[in-house]
Amino acid sequence: MPSRRYFAFLRAINVGGRVVKMSTLKKTFEDLKLAEVETFIASGNVIFTSPAEAAKLETKIEKGLEQVLGYPVVTFLRTTEEIAGVAERDPFGTRVPPDGRIYVAFLRHAPPASARRKVAALATPSDKFAVQGRELYWLCTVPSMQSIISGGILEKVLGQPATLRNVNTVRRLALKYSCT
Repeated sequence: MPSRRYFAFLRAINVGGRVVKMSTLKKTFEDLKLAEVETFIASGNVIFTSPAEAAKLETKIEKGLEQVLGYPVVTFLRTTEEIAGVAERDPFGTRVPPDGRIYVAFLRHAPPASARRKVAALATPSDKFAVQGRELYWLCTVPSMQSIISGGILEKVLGQPATLRNVNTVRRLALKYSCT
C-alpha cells in the first residue's frame, strides 16, 4: 500500500503547563517508524507519511506519546484531502470581525444528531457553531477569553474529546502542503 500524508492534531500540547518541544514530537514520530515527519508551529501539529490506516496510526501515536510524555495525548488524524476540505469550507458565509476568530474542533467521530442539537443550543450573539462531518466550526466574534464557550464545554456537550485550531492555521497547513 502506498504511503499517504497525514496531519496529526494533538490535544493538550503546549497548553495548561504541559510544554513539549517540537523536536521531541518529531523524534517520537520518527521512532514510531513514521516518515517525512515535520512539525508546524508549537501547538501539536505534526505532518508525516505512512502506508498504515488512520485508526491504527492514531492508537500507535497515542501509545507512543504517552510512553514518552507520561500522560495521554488524544490524536486526531486527517488526510491531505480532508485538510483541503476543512481549509476551503466557509460554514458561516460571513465576514469575521477584527477581534473574532473561526476555530475548528477536530473530532474522532462525527457527532450524533443529539450532540449537534446541544452544540446548536450553545449559540449566543457572539458564538455560532456548524458541524460538518468530524469537524465542528466555532465562530467567536469576540476575543475567545470573553466568550462563555471553551474547548472543555464543547467536549462535554459533544460527548467526545476534541482539539481546537484556528482555521487560519489549518489554511496555512493546506497551502504549505498543497492541499488546496
